[in-house]
Amino acid sequence: MSDGRRVVITGIGAITPIGRTVDTFWAALLAGESGIRPIASFDASRVTSRIAGEVLDFDPSIVMDRKEIRRNDRTTQMTLVSTHEAMQDAGLPDRLPEDESEMTGIIVGSGLGGTGTLIEQISLNATRGPERLSPFFIPAAIGNIASGVAAMQFNAKGPNFAAVSACASAGHAIGEASEMIRRGDADMMFATGAEATVYEATVGGFAAMRALSTRNDDPAGACRPFDSGRDGFVLAEGAATLILESLEHAQARGARIHAELCGYAATADASHITLPAPGGAGALRAGRRALVKAGIDASEIDFVSAHATSTPGGDMEELAAIRSLLGERAPQVAVSATKSSIGHTLGAAGAIAAVATILAMRDGRIPPTLNLTDPDPGVGDMDLTPLVARDRAVRVALVNAFGFGGQNSAIVLRRWAD
Repeated sequence: MSDGRRVVITGIGAITPIGRTVDTFWAALLAGESGIRPIASFDASRVTSRIAGEVLDFDPSIVMDRKEIRRNDRTTQMTLVSTHEAMQDAGLPDRLPEDESEMTGIIVGSGLGGTGTLIEQISLNATRGPERLSPFFIPAAIGNIASGVAAMQFNAKGPNFAAVSACASAGHAIGEASEMIRRGDADMMFATGAEATVYEATVGGFAAMRALSTRNDDPAGACRPFDSGRDGFVLAEGAATLILESLEHAQARGARIHAELCGYAATADASHITLPAPGGAGALRAGRRALVKAGIDASEIDFVSAHATSTPGGDMEELAAIRSLLGERAPQVAVSATKSSIGHTLGAAGAIAAVATILAMRDGRIPPTLNLTDPDPGVGDMDLTPLVARDRAVRVALVNAFGFGGQNSAIVLRRWAD
């Protein structure tokens, strides 16, 4: 294990298209439910991909009043709600006392930030002129604002910034938060991934790249990681928060510990703007480096939470990296793709996957990879947990998250045992 303090996870919160709390999300995930539906938030008739994973009936009023809701983007709202749940789970007060605040920090990962605000205000500028713009346009839209607002809301005065690395953002937020604790810059960190991008312009933009599934007549079957019929990812929204603490700090306050974050690494493909490096080379280096830092051998991994977005090239390159990392044991290690159930939440994906992995460790249940009815020939003998959840003891797990630009994160988690 690398030098520095041990880092443990004491609280989790989640908002997803299949559940607005951790418990409802986990129950639906294990049951094989899908949150992918025809788009309800706007008229999708002008875009080629008319399905998404939306968080229906989202209510931020549990942490914000009406004025605050109007002034903050949906991404920030989801950040606050998921963080509030994680704090409750960790046994923390709604607002940190002064003796905790200075050594508590917040990092929020989001690929695009205040997307809804940007689209709304730029459209307003085009149709009605700059004099009609809201004074809250810029503060609500900038990428770092969610972490800043969360600090004000919960009285966290330690390190505070945003991680922006497309779909690896949450993985980097969690990993960098752990490093801050490990080196003594904080005793406790709130690490969130949050994204709200289901708008006509963003759906249209991803569709123009030919990145999205157009299986509009079968929404629940549209996201099919590793399946021969996959035709692109399904855009989704959501958020998840992990409360990280030094082991000493958690034990001193008598906190319940969910898991230990043992290792983290970040790499770059330096290869292509959207496609992964051949053979998943960057992902492989991230996984290997995270294991080295954790002091754990690849032979100890029981479960891999795959990034697996349901794109033709990306899934197979990641699987190649997993196979290389695990070696001869690869067919015996469970792999699962949560995006098959909720879609691709972009910058939030790594945090949601981490929450699911922690719960898999707790309950000894691997969530299923939905829609895997005709595996790609490249899958071979890999165990991808098709269609239904399965009992499996998980002691050590790897969580992958990769982003456009060739940015990779890998996190190694270990089930906590006193």
